[in-house]
Amino acid sequence: MSLIELQRDLRNWLIREDRWAARRLGDDAAPGLRVYLNNYRAQLVACLEDSFARTRDWLGDAAFRQAVIAHIERVPPSSWTLDAYSRDFPATLTLLYPDDAEVAELAWIDCALGEAFVGPDAPAADAAMLGDVDWDSATLLFTPTLDVGELSTNAPAIWSALAAGEVPPAVEPLPEAGAILVWRQEQISRFRAIDQVERQALLAARAGLSFAAMCDGIVAALGQERGIALAGQLLGQWLADGLITKIEEKAVSI
Repeated sequence: MSLIELQRDLRNWLIREDRWAARRLGDDAAPGLRVYLNNYRAQLVACLEDSFARTRDWLGDAAFRQAVIAHIERVPPSSWTLDAYSRDFPATLTLLYPDDAEVAELAWIDCALGEAFVGPDAPAADAAMLGDVDWDSATLLFTPTLDVGELSTNAPAIWSALAAGEVPPAVEPLPEAGAILVWRQEQISRFRAIDQVERQALLAARAGLSFAAMCDGIVAALGQERGIALAGQLLGQWLADGLITKIEEKAVSI
């Protein structure tokens, strides 16, 4: 048996408990394979337990453990680092709890907060520089720890109550689809629920749309007076949150 065949059989044993793969490894390997399998699963369980504390608080230990087992059976690790294994767990919870959207949303918050905490550093832009900016050609650059998720329930309020050791509120659906921001500011992972107008504006600006064009989009949606006022409010909020790292002025060709 070649090394690559040996590695494939061991992987198939760990991922699927493949009996044929174990048989090819030899009868003498059986005790050791069981140890490897237990260690493999224990590491994945520990990874998910550490990454989804508030989700576990909400589901309870027994239900959370069953979800973890289902995830391990459904999704094998695919990255060189175990830290990445938690990323697909919210999708598994969506399948397991199709009528309880808050479960996957809590898991998304848990996961995004953890990833923001270990994300790359990027100093926030200084608000004092705003007076010199040509806003007709300005584009906004955002912190690399920023993530944006969908939101259909009051999961942020539930997460906050669980984190504070308080009795969480009952699940409530949002009157209309919302979104949530997660980022790191001053070495602290933070989140904030937002509406679809801010979500669309933020995604457009992060994709490279100029600030002026972003404002035009808000004005088209809300009207001149409300749109201009909101654009200014969003810029101030993003600066206060430390979301913006740089404001670039691109040369306009004539």
